[in-house]
Amino acid sequence: MSDSSNTKPTQNIQWGGRFTEATDAFVQVFTASVDFDQKMAEQDINGSIAHATMLAEVGVLTADEKTQIIDGLEAIRQEIRNGEFEWSVALEDVHMNIEARLTQRIGITGKKLHTGRSRNDQVATDIRLYLRDAIDAILSEVTRLQTGLVDLAEREADTIMPGFTHLQTAQPVTFGHHMLAWNEMLFRDYERLVDCRKRVNRMPLGSAALAGTTYPIDRTITARLLGFEGICENSLDGVSDRDFAIEFCAAASLCMTHLSRFSEELVLWASAQFNFVDLPDRFCTGSSIMPQKKNPDVPELVRGKTGRVNGHLISLLTLMKSQCLAYNKDNQEDKEPLFDTVDTLFNCLRAYADMMPALQVKKDSMREAARRGFSTATDLADYLVKKGMPFRDSHEVVGKAVGYGVANQKDLADMSLDELQQFSDIIREDVYDVLTLEGSVNARNHLGGTAPVQVRAAAARARAQLAAR
Repeated sequence: MSDSSNTKPTQNIQWGGRFTEATDAFVQVFTASVDFDQKMAEQDINGSIAHATMLAEVGVLTADEKTQIIDGLEAIRQEIRNGEFEWSVALEDVHMNIEARLTQRIGITGKKLHTGRSRNDQVATDIRLYLRDAIDAILSEVTRLQTGLVDLAEREADTIMPGFTHLQTAQPVTFGHHMLAWNEMLFRDYERLVDCRKRVNRMPLGSAALAGTTYPIDRTITARLLGFEGICENSLDGVSDRDFAIEFCAAASLCMTHLSRFSEELVLWASAQFNFVDLPDRFCTGSSIMPQKKNPDVPELVRGKTGRVNGHLISLLTLMKSQCLAYNKDNQEDKEPLFDTVDTLFNCLRAYADMMPALQVKKDSMREAARRGFSTATDLADYLVKKGMPFRDSHEVVGKAVGYGVANQKDLADMSLDELQQFSDIIREDVYDVLTLEGSVNARNHLGGTAPVQVRAAAARARAQLAAR
């Protein structure tokens, strides 16, 4: 909680000319954003350097003034990196703090930097630059996690596990196939983030407060210097648009939802009841009272943080839903949910990318689980269909065979030929080719199937796609 009780009212000299009394001390703290928007200091300085360069090229600043400004900004950048910069709540935000410090360093020339722009288009530019950098870092972590999953899929292409629907044993699959299912989700996440980046990478600078500026600016210069692919073509929209932040949070929510699904499975698989995997000790914690416990804290936290990111998406949607054009102070509330979404998604991806290569797969436990639950029942039904029986009849026959197996505690593959033939006389010795776990997975030898040969082929395709990024 901020305590402004001992803070004297002050006036911001950057904009205080219109006012006859100082800002209330509490209001000053309440309206300030510098505590969190200083996160964009690097982007703010980069934007200011590009703006000053453009102003010099169009003749608004002299070459000497441009040099003074850029040298001053670079010195301030170093102060910030070194932790020597003194941030002031009285100066409200990152922009005014840097500009005020620039004026302290180089004098009146520092006051010329803001010519032809407003904090409205300045902050909109900073956010886009920040988010563009953040998306690039997140994409790298997605790729790193996908690489780990593909490696695991290749290594475990032959490892058989039960596949589930409704969390009930359904059909045998391979662990490698399951890992590639996770990988497919991440491919879509990557595509969404790349597509989102295109709309992030449009420059609002030059929109000024809302109507543009009377100075002879050249926005193509600043766009080129800052690496923007496009320019926001309407000044009203340029300063007030936050679609790009909402779109990013939507993509982040989907990615976190996928990570949460991974987490749920890992939590189950690491339990004594499943015993499918062993998580590395360094990604787990113990219990303060039960010495035997090994808690899967990383997957559980990722699962929990998904709700946090989903909440940020709703916050931004709600923030924008009733705003008229153009900029409103409400938009100051866009940064904290956006910043936290970026940090949360990046950290969750990093944790998974670090954890997956060290995951220990318990092949014997998985195989034993796949033998239970009559996972090859569909294979028997398909066998009967290939022998000429209508599928609905084969479904009924196999259902009776399963009922017999439940009563006698026998899996289909463990039944004798005589036992199986009591349900259909077209069953022959070759039935055991499809009732084995290997026979079941190998039979699904088509694009997208769980056969080990298809898993390896899919992993090779995935690896080629990753290498092409």
